[in-house]
Amino acid sequence: MMERVVESSNMRKAYWRVVGNKGSAGVDGMTVAELKGHLQANWAILKERLLAGTYIPSPVLRVEIPKPGGKGLRPLGIPTVTDRVIQQALHQVMVPLWDKEFSGYSYGFRAGRSAHQAIRQSREYVAEGRRWVVDMDLEKFFDRVNHNILMDRVARKVRDKRVLKLIRRYLKAGILVGGVVEVPQQGTPQGGPLSPLLSNILLDDLDKELERRGHAFCRYADDCNIYVRSRKAGERVLSSISRYLEEELKLKVNKEKSAVDRPWRRTFLGYTMTWHKEPRLRVGPEAIRRLKGKVRKLAASGRGRSLRYTISLLTPLLRGWYNYFSLAQVRNIFEELDGWIRRRLRCILWRQWKRSFTRARNLMKRGLSEERSWRSATNGRGPWWNSGASHMNRAYPKSYFDCLGLYSFLDHHVVTS
Repeated sequence: MMERVVESSNMRKAYWRVVGNKGSAGVDGMTVAELKGHLQANWAILKERLLAGTYIPSPVLRVEIPKPGGKGLRPLGIPTVTDRVIQQALHQVMVPLWDKEFSGYSYGFRAGRSAHQAIRQSREYVAEGRRWVVDMDLEKFFDRVNHNILMDRVARKVRDKRVLKLIRRYLKAGILVGGVVEVPQQGTPQGGPLSPLLSNILLDDLDKELERRGHAFCRYADDCNIYVRSRKAGERVLSSISRYLEEELKLKVNKEKSAVDRPWRRTFLGYTMTWHKEPRLRVGPEAIRRLKGKVRKLAASGRGRSLRYTISLLTPLLRGWYNYFSLAQVRNIFEELDGWIRRRLRCILWRQWKRSFTRARNLMKRGLSEERSWRSATNGRGPWWNSGASHMNRAYPKSYFDCLGLYSFLDHHVVTS
């Protein structure tokens, strides 16, 4: 297998994938832009070491990014760009061995599969009458992967001892934290190309066990929901599957975050749904809260800039958010968010004007009478109140923001069945 990993066409494909993904430098400080020259000068030595089974990966660089919702930090391990290429080359050779045998209900980190497919499948389960969900949260999954159990699963299909040794070395590669290299005894660092595949290889045992028991489930990475017809059945499943995970895979279910509940009271991959017999998908409340937080931050940074510039910063955020949540069938939230975003932008204008004279003059320019403009400009209310008041809505309607290129969720939304 190692010969296939280092084969020139496979390495070229891996190189271009790493270059396309960009990303930060690792512990050696080498950037993606410097990678080509480095490989041209050193590939012969690297290839020789990989084939001989003597290549030693560099430690990964520990960085921390905010978790969704601002609840703490999530650690990432950033490999060097050289190690990212080698991991990507390994990934490309290994995926065909496993992917065709992975469960049809595993949707994460797989070509041709997506979170949207998992969300649609979850809705189908509920529409079929499985109106209770076992929402399982694996406690610090990526930090607690047992190396021996994982390598045993990898060895089921990989016979090349050089590849097995290299994968274990990546698992054991040190983590640079505050200038000190720590050697992990368990876990697979998030941040490298190989980690998602390794997580699917390990959790495929869970998928197969769920299938063997005849359960209806969706799994996306370490997010797994099991759909049942009663609370009693759900509690039994949560207990037995938790025991299976702890005994067979040495993984722990987070009891505080896991629950047996109605699907419309839980969130799966950012979505929830209505309680109707034919449930409709909705945007989860946490996703709405996070979007508003990002918009507030961008709006605050745009107070000294033109509205058009602020809108240009908002556009990729809003478009990306909608592309993910376009499956939502309850459209009122899109209308509410559109109105709330326009109000944020009107608030920027009101703050920028500062003086009553400037406010009155600008309202008159937008067609309000002199008397109403002065009354509004001197009402003594704060910027947020004024941004939602009738005088600002009249002066700066939706059509004004449309002309500036503001992305509208409602204008793009099409309800699907």
